[in-house]
Amino acid sequence: MANTAVQPVSPSASQSLSRNLALVVGASLLMGILGRFSVPLPFTPIPITLANFGVLLIALTLGSRRAAAAMLLYLAEGAMGMPVFSPAGPGGILQILGPTGGFLMSYPVAAFVAGWIAERGSRNVLRFTLAALSGEVLLFLSGIAWLATLTHVPFSQAVNWGVYPFAFAEIIKIMSAVASSLRLRRSSKLASLLA
Repeated sequence: MANTAVQPVSPSASQSLSRNLALVVGASLLMGILGRFSVPLPFTPIPITLANFGVLLIALTLGSRRAAAAMLLYLAEGAMGMPVFSPAGPGGILQILGPTGGFLMSYPVAAFVAGWIAERGSRNVLRFTLAALSGEVLLFLSGIAWLATLTHVPFSQAVNWGVYPFAFAEIIKIMSAVASSLRLRRSSKLASLLA
């Protein structure tokens, strides 16, 4: 007969799981707050929102796995009808399937990639900027491709709607996410929490 003894979970593993769970849930709630800050524009179906900033900040700060998990939780919250998406859209699953759906659906992948790049090597401005730019490229490629497919417009028109009006704001978001994340990671009070 095989020995089927149950191995107890060590207190440190339990604390690590609890900490990671708290970080993921907290990050999804932060996304819910940032996603609500949006400004609709009359010439495009895509509003200006702080959600992209949230994706980058969370990815750079929490790393690939926790950030991707937080984005999946955020999308699940929104799909269930919780008021976490931009109020400029219909909310719920319709928002994920609407004009901004390509951006929303890319959040977990963009967060994972940006977090993965940020985790490799020393954590400095150059690495975090490269990570944030990579995340932004994924967000916008997915967003524009979805927008062009959904609205049946040429890719160039989707770029006019989904890239050009946001370029300056996205540069500010990248710089802010990099600076904020580096500051959080260098904080002696948060370093052990984010490890």
